[in-house]
Amino acid sequence: MGALLLRAHYDFDTRRFMAPRPGSEEGYAAFLGTQLHRDDSVVCIAEQAGTVVGYVYAGVEPLSWKELRDEAGFIHDVYVDESARGQGVATALLEHAAAWLAQRGVPRVLLWTAAPNAAARRLFTKLGFRQTMIEMTREIGGEAPPA
Repeated sequence: MGALLLRAHYDFDTRRFMAPRPGSEEGYAAFLGTQLHRDDSVVCIAEQAGTVVGYVYAGVEPLSWKELRDEAGFIHDVYVDESARGQGVATALLEHAAAWLAQRGVPRVLLWTAAPNAAARRLFTKLGFRQTMIEMTREIGGEAPPA
């Protein structure tokens, strides 16, 4: 599912997001595997009839002078299979991750979402997330901006 998330983001913006490549599934699975035994991160799955239909990956991020923020919880990934969308799976995963983060005493939860992902932005807004930063990207060596 992490590889599907990678592909979806790449489809949103092929210059901003990592391109899918041979071994993406194994690479992302290996990365998530490294997060399973950490005290500051959590990976949870959602199942329906014994089939995994979604997951969330979240963690506690330390104070960051670079990002001008105190310690915070961060939802790194949330993905729900198309067959299970619209059934509250993403909401349940996000609320579970937020509760896990709250138990660790973080004062807030942050996440990023792809600008074109209107459905995700609607869900996050419905769950009480507010827009606080806007990422902007410019390619190096690309076309110069108009004068």
